Amino acid sequence: MAPSRRYRVAQWATGNIGTRSLRAVVEHPDLDLVGVFVHTPDKAGRDAGELCGLGRTGVLTTHDIDEILALDADCVLYMPRACDFDEVCRLLASGANIVTTRGEFHRAASLAPELRARVEAACAAGGTSIHSTGSSPGFITEAVPLALTSIQRRLDRLTIDEFADLSQRDSPGLLFDIMGFGRPPAEFDERRLAHPRDSFGPSLHVLADALALPLDSVQAEGEVATATSTVRIAAGTLEPGTVAAQRITVSGIRDGRPLLRFRATWYCTTEIDRSWNLRATGWRIQVEGDAPLDIDIHFAVPLDRIAEVSPSYTANRAVNAVPFVCEAAPGIRSTTDLPQIVAILN
Repeated sequence: MAPSRRYRVAQWATGNIGTRSLRAVVEHPDLDLVGVFVHTPDKAGRDAGELCGLGRTGVLTTHDIDEILALDADCVLYMPRACDFDEVCRLLASGANIVTTRGEFHRAASLAPELRARVEAACAAGGTSIHSTGSSPGFITEAVPLALTSIQRRLDRLTIDEFADLSQRDSPGLLFDIMGFGRPPAEFDERRLAHPRDSFGPSLHVLADALALPLDSVQAEGEVATATSTVRIAAGTLEPGTVAAQRITVSGIRDGRPLLRFRATWYCTTEIDRSWNLRATGWRIQVEGDAPLDIDIHFAVPLDRIAEVSPSYTANRAVNAVPFVCEAAPGIRSTTDLPQIVAILN
């Protein structure tokens, strides 16, 4: 579907994903960048092109939400580190649709009732819609499985495996402090399962509901493998006996068994128990049904360039969704509420 008109777009936040999204908007043939919101005051007043490696655009960044609200933007690409529901509701009520890489809006029913009511009221007031998407969750947990199940008439189980070799990721704060690599296995506990369950559970519900196979529950479990010797990675050093790999499985349960599974295997070295069967960075999807499938998707990028390229996988889908979300009926819109997202390329 080609856009019915041009769309005025504002970028909200310019981290790794937001910067890539900003660049994609500037270069898009049918989107006009009209504003950029930045969270740090020292970024305010700069030309948007400076922040994404392009030439001058004439659009200056701002740290003032009121300046964004006054732009009459058709859509805001909302990509902060944390979701602020007050901001979201103000944007929606002002008449700006939202496409976000935040995971809170994959499925309306997964929001707390009072939050859902607030967001839907803001959508009604502004005649707007909001949609969450990205690469994972989003593309690999919704768009791809929906295509693969279109040739099934019976689905026994669908498993999505995500593999990520993080050995060249020079982000000590992310790997050691947030993800728990290099720590004793005993520190990997229930708290580390909450985020994957909350992020991927709603997406699995969306897929199951679309297939008329609603889930009874979503469960999460995790396991770790430890380094067998001292390992030096880009982010630092892993000592023997500390966490070197982790696998988290989020399962959508129906009739007492897993129907849909998302299984993330993130690792910093291959020098672990061989039973883990590690693969290169990418995805594997196995469809068990009357038309079985086993599909590998590899990221054709050298490990030392993954951090540079990977934001595109998430940001590009959000940018490509802008026309579809702008034309959608008001409300919290899931993947199955929208037409298939087709990119308008240069």
